[in-house]
Amino acid sequence: MSPTPPVTRFAPSPTGALHIGGARTALFNWLYARGHGGTFLLRIEDTDIARSNPENTQVILDGLRWLGLDWDGEPVSQATRADRHAEVAHQMLAAGSAFKCFSTPEEIESFREKARGNKESTLFRSPWRDVPEAAHPDAPYAVRLKAPRDGSTTLHDTVQGDVTWSNDQLDDMILLRSDGTPVYMLAVVVDDHDMGVTHVIRGDDHLSNAFRQNMIYDAMGWAKPVLAHIPLIFGADGKKLSKRHGATAAADYQKMGFPAAGMRNYLARLGWSHGDDEFFTDDQAKAWFDLDGIGKSPARFDLKKLEHVSGQHIAASDDAALLEELEAYLAVTGAVPLTERQRDGLLRAMPHLKERAKTFPDIIEKAHFILIDGPIVPDEKSAAQLDAVAQQYFTELTPHLQNVTWDRTALEEAIAAFATAHDTKLGKLAGPLRAALAGRSVSPSVFDMMLVLGRDETLSRLRAFSA
Repeated sequence: MSPTPPVTRFAPSPTGALHIGGARTALFNWLYARGHGGTFLLRIEDTDIARSNPENTQVILDGLRWLGLDWDGEPVSQATRADRHAEVAHQMLAAGSAFKCFSTPEEIESFREKARGNKESTLFRSPWRDVPEAAHPDAPYAVRLKAPRDGSTTLHDTVQGDVTWSNDQLDDMILLRSDGTPVYMLAVVVDDHDMGVTHVIRGDDHLSNAFRQNMIYDAMGWAKPVLAHIPLIFGADGKKLSKRHGATAAADYQKMGFPAAGMRNYLARLGWSHGDDEFFTDDQAKAWFDLDGIGKSPARFDLKKLEHVSGQHIAASDDAALLEELEAYLAVTGAVPLTERQRDGLLRAMPHLKERAKTFPDIIEKAHFILIDGPIVPDEKSAAQLDAVAQQYFTELTPHLQNVTWDRTALEEAIAAFATAHDTKLGKLAGPLRAALAGRSVSPSVFDMMLVLGRDETLSRLRAFSA
């Protein structure tokens, strides 16, 4: 009998941008579901009405789409399911696994202040836990879950192993507030159950929550998901990744010009490994990814390694697909859209542009010779190459190129013969030629540019700087 396909979920709170850590969590859930023939769901945990907003939700969706992490079905809004969450709390209340607590916020804070003063535990024990219904006042109440008071609870985590928590450290947590609204901890469990989630893959900062959520599963008699709490991402200095380390939002890396495939590859390697493999395709990642490959130690985000992997993916990308993603990069950075002439030139030049490029800005810099309109305006370094000697060379060279076969071999032979005739070397001509054709020192090779530009445009640029 084949195993049941897994159901995973990514459940971000729309209180800010998609953090790089959240992007990796989404990736791990996506890889596990896609690699095991399962389902990847998206739930927007928007119960924090004051901090959640549609704009942040859209930013998260856009970030996931940029990363290529497609989800199944429509995103679920947690806030719209409040009635269902409350229904489950009342079921626990009716079953006796939860109780009504009439303690006021002032009473609870007074207890905690006194406990802090006595250096005692501030874990609140409600005096209403075992009070019969007949003795209840006619007053607002919260619904609390009856936590076990003795012994301990052990949860098995696929990444962390067996983790044990002493039950005397568990409070009778609130399920419904006194205004009847459900708390986040209840909503998560109800939604995971109702959505059929089989594997909860999330950051290990949620590990303590698992013990509180486990009480709800026990109270309801529901099947529990497989747990996999993954290590956090640290900066290169070994501290939790934050803005002091640079960009922390996924959208920032799109605007920096990293290709999505490179980002997926690099994020997959943060905390997970498959042997010594550093570079791999999506298909390989889906086939290889499993929970037992996730380590316990925090991963360190290294921008240089990201650039290296990014460059490998750019080099391996299909030219047309790369051009499409480059245009998306230009759009998010507010750049002027490409003209048809520029698109055509970029596509023809892409095999040369993507060599050794690590980001899209690298490609654009090398593509300056294609993107410019009008006469070449050389930068300072290139202008120094266009001296009187170079200008005289161009005057004599252009007739030689007028009738030569326009392929790489013929061009190389013609220019090599010209260099020999003028008692110079091909390398001595390359600088001035590059300056005249691109106006920049960073470009593809002179011959690659000539082939992309074609005979007429090449000769026109050389004549512009002839004596």
